[in-house]
Amino acid sequence: MASRDTLFGVFFAIQTGVGFLGNCLLLTLYVYTVFTLPRKKKPADGILAHLALTNALTLLFRGVPNIISSFGMRPEIGDSGCKTVLYIQRVTRSVSLYTTSLQSMFQAVTLPLSGCKRAWLKNNISTLIQPSIFFCWIINMAINSEIILRAVANRNTSEAASGYHSPFCKSSVYDHQVALTFLSTVLIQDLFFLSLMMCSSIYMVTVLSRHHKTAQRIRGSGRSLRSSPEGKATLVIVTLVCCFIIFYWTNSLLTAYGQLGRKGNWPLENINNFISSCYPTICPFILMKNENRISRVNFFNSRTRMFSC
Repeated sequence: MASRDTLFGVFFAIQTGVGFLGNCLLLTLYVYTVFTLPRKKKPADGILAHLALTNALTLLFRGVPNIISSFGMRPEIGDSGCKTVLYIQRVTRSVSLYTTSLQSMFQAVTLPLSGCKRAWLKNNISTLIQPSIFFCWIINMAINSEIILRAVANRNTSEAASGYHSPFCKSSVYDHQVALTFLSTVLIQDLFFLSLMMCSSIYMVTVLSRHHKTAQRIRGSGRSLRSSPEGKATLVIVTLVCCFIIFYWTNSLLTAYGQLGRKGNWPLENINNFISSCYPTICPFILMKNENRISRVNFFNSRTRMFSC
């Protein structure tokens, strides 16, 4: 048991460390672009920077407790600490879903269409990004506030009861009607944004593939779809959407199974926690792979010019 928990702790530490550093690096690159390379700034940078920040918070507040518990440490964080950790976990999970959906929809509506439509979109949609993100935070903070009422410190880890359980915290179902209302609200919200994300991604893949086929006929080029700019953008979209959906539904099914069960299954809980942190871990590296505006040469050249002055 101890060796298995230690192994989980090593996995959690690697996952949290790599993912947190990757998201911080991505966030730093976007901030660096805003202040030193304003001509290369894009409207979608605000969405991607916010996604990196949300993923970093998710990994921090989900990964660190998992690491601590896996290595056998049991710090007394109290009811207030449990409420804070679980609340931030819930909010950042929902905001990550919304931000990924927003990114997909923004890229879909700003694909090259007719000239006037494209100009109107560039001048108007970008102004709605920050208000929509702020509104998302407010809504999800309100929806997930119910966890504050029922989350307490887990002082008896051997207790078997329904609801969420972890080595530090637990949340019991104090009112089945309230719990059903909360779960229905979260499910409807998640399904709505997942549907938008899937539809916009399918639309982008269709448009980009059609554009590439047209360009091939005109140029008579034999370039593959994967090597073209359109193909790279399509690959990033498909990869992000597929990863998010796979990890989301796997985590949701395991969470539902754990909620319905009455006996704590710590290996299953650890696996579920690891899966829930996979998307925020790999997301920054997928995005950076397609990020060609900030090359290492330009980055270090700018630093050299700055220090030479």
